[in-house]
Amino acid sequence: MTQSAPTTHVRVVFELQQDDDGWPPAGSERLWAIPVGPGRARLDNIPFFVRGVACGDVVRVETDAEGVAWVKEVVEFSGNCTIRVIPDDNGDLEVNLENVLGLFAPLGIEGEGLEQFGLVALNIPPTADLAGAKRLLQEGQDGWWDYEEGCITDDWRALDLG
Repeated sequence: MTQSAPTTHVRVVFELQQDDDGWPPAGSERLWAIPVGPGRARLDNIPFFVRGVACGDVVRVETDAEGVAWVKEVVEFSGNCTIRVIPDDNGDLEVNLENVLGLFAPLGIEGEGLEQFGLVALNIPPTADLAGAKRLLQEGQDGWWDYEEGCITDDWRALDLG
């Protein structure tokens, strides 16, 4: 029996631009990634603040003199969507991050919570129940949460639940 080589993760860094409200609350976001070639890495976790990228996307990086791998562009999209959910503290749902994640899990969706900001980042793969996810997100806006489409696909855009 042969053992496969362990996956080596690296940190890649996205520079963030704050809006007029001071969001996001940081100047950069570090994500785990797996090197896939010279100057290229596949994102291996869900972004909480970066817009326009999703877990599984391949990015081009340039390493600076301190060894920091700065993301310059996305070179291959994974087909995954990134949706960020902000639970409403005064909503009908007894809100905590685990409850939100539990609602999406049966639809084939994984996520991570960031307790400090009361934020859930969802990774929605193309194999997930996209219509069910979009319906749940829209229904949840009625007292459970707000959400942001951080990175969406044409299939997601094409869903008309009207």
